Amino acid sequence: MVRCLGRVGVGFALVLLLGCQSIIAPVPLSVLEGNISFALSASTTMSTYPLTGATQLLHDPSVIRQGNTYYVFTSDWMGLPAGNYLPMRCSQDEVNWTECGSVFSQIPAWVQRKVPGATALWAPDISYFNGQYHVYYAGSTAGSQRSVIGLATNTTLDSTNPAYKWVDAGEVLESAHGDDFNAIDPNIAIDASGSVWMTFGSYWSGIKQIQIDPQTGLPVAKASHLSLATRPGVSNNPIEGASIVRHGAFYYLFVSVDYCCNANPATDNYKEMGGRSSSPQGPFVDSNGVPMLQGGGTVILEGEGTWNAPGGGTAYVDPVSGESLLVFHALKMTENGTPYLWAKQIQWQNDWPGLM
Repeated sequence: MVRCLGRVGVGFALVLLLGCQSIIAPVPLSVLEGNISFALSASTTMSTYPLTGATQLLHDPSVIRQGNTYYVFTSDWMGLPAGNYLPMRCSQDEVNWTECGSVFSQIPAWVQRKVPGATALWAPDISYFNGQYHVYYAGSTAGSQRSVIGLATNTTLDSTNPAYKWVDAGEVLESAHGDDFNAIDPNIAIDASGSVWMTFGSYWSGIKQIQIDPQTGLPVAKASHLSLATRPGVSNNPIEGASIVRHGAFYYLFVSVDYCCNANPATDNYKEMGGRSSSPQGPFVDSNGVPMLQGGGTVILEGEGTWNAPGGGTAYVDPVSGESLLVFHALKMTENGTPYLWAKQIQWQNDWPGLM
């Protein structure tokens, strides 16, 4: 999700609030697109909506399965009552969803100290390693690089289990004004050797990655930031919401590009796109062979008709069953742009992702 809620507009008049400066500039759609390409199925995957239950007012989902239950974690910034930070939804069949708790009842005090004015927690990512479930999440304010990524852990996601308890593990990463990255949109990938990597970033210089110590859940000592994807030549570098999964011989980097969260949802042009690499550190290229560090990427999902601005997604490959999912949000235009949860199967075709 675009975390600069003051960024609005597409087409020939783009008005955005970046940090504390207002910028008004003509940005043609062709410039917004840059080097991206489009899969044949990119605009034909959202004709029907099968999900029911607690699927509304939802942004930036991440999913995992424990036992027979699927758990989705989401941002809490929009339309939710206080005391419901990083809310959870549960389903036995990936179709019928119910509310099933939240990670925090209040924003951790350390987040509020680091990011004055933070009123919500964003873009949680759920993963499992070293015998624990890890939820990485972001704290920030609109259009700011004064951001933090935090971590909460639990030994189970089943709230009926006596061992169920979220533990605040504190800060993982932070950014400040002037850095070449923004510490939001975390995602965990575990490579074939068992090494743990956190991918993150939004706007500025694009998508970054850092190695994580599986024992602590924190960056390894003196770990450097790797660059995975950016959009040179595209105004404001609108790329964020990255996730990485491994399937077959490749690692796949999924990202959200362009703009969401405008005052008029009809002007949103958020999209999901991706590329692949033989290594979780890249280089990632799209289906035309264009490196994602040179603005490449193949769009697999874009708005159409009733549903607009699909994005904020997280890819998930079940380590046991091999089931491949992409969960994301999209705006229902017949309901004034209400954001809904979507969960679609990834269909791998010639080692490239498509959606069913």
